[in-house]
Amino acid sequence: MTLKEQLVPYTDGDVKCEGFFCYDPNRAGPLPAVMISHDWSGRGEFVARKARRLAWHGYAAFALDMYGGGKQGKSVEENQALMSPLAANRAALAQRITAALTAVRGLQPVDSKRIAAMGFCFGGLCVLDLARSGADVRGVVSFHGLLKPNGLPAKPIKSKVLVLHGYDDPMAPPEEVLAFGKEFTAAGADWQLHAYGNTKHAFTNPDANNSALGLMYKADAERRSWHSMLGFFEEVLR
Repeated sequence: MTLKEQLVPYTDGDVKCEGFFCYDPNRAGPLPAVMISHDWSGRGEFVARKARRLAWHGYAAFALDMYGGGKQGKSVEENQALMSPLAANRAALAQRITAALTAVRGLQPVDSKRIAAMGFCFGGLCVLDLARSGADVRGVVSFHGLLKPNGLPAKPIKSKVLVLHGYDDPMAPPEEVLAFGKEFTAAGADWQLHAYGNTKHAFTNPDANNSALGLMYKADAERRSWHSMLGFFEEVLR
C-alpha cells in the first residue's frame, strides 16, 4: 500500500497552522476522516505514525497543529510554554481545534459528514473540548487526556465520547474522573470510559519514562486502547 501524504496549511485568525494529512488514494472515496490532536510537545512524528496507521485502516487522517507553524518543544519547559496559553484560555483552544475541523471538512477525499477526532494527553483535552463545544463530529477519543472542565457555558454534546484512561494517572486522578462522568452525563453525552489498572499518564508513548511526572509507557494498555479506539470508530464512522 502506498499512502498519499501532504502538509495542509490552514489558519485560525492570524495564526498559520499546518496539518499532516494522510490517506490511501486507492480506496474509493469519500472517506471517513479522523483528526489527531498531539500531546504537549506539538505535531511530531508520534502523531504522524498514528495517522499512517489509521490510513491503513481506510481513514483519511489529519494530524492537526494546535500551536501554529508546526511548532514543537524539545524539553519539559518548552512543552509547557507551548501548551500553557491554550490550557489557560479554553475558548481559544476550542476555536483553534474548530479551525482544524473546518479545514478537514474541505479536503478531498474526506466525507464531511463522517469525521471523528482523537488526541493524546493535552490532545485528549483538546478533543474533549471539541465535544464540549457542541461540534458536529461523530465521536471523540481521548488517550490519557486531561479531563478538567473548560469553565465555559455548557452545551449539548452531539458526539459520542470514548475516554481511555490510566487509573493511576496523576494528571487526572479518580475525583476528576467522577467529575467528568457527571459533567458529560449532564450534557446528554453518549460516553464511555475505559480505565487501565496500574497504568500512569502517557501510556501509549514508548518514550515516556519519567516517574517524577507520572509518565510511563505500558504496552498492554497501548494495545488494548488502540483496539478499543478502532472498534469505536467502526461504530461511529462506518
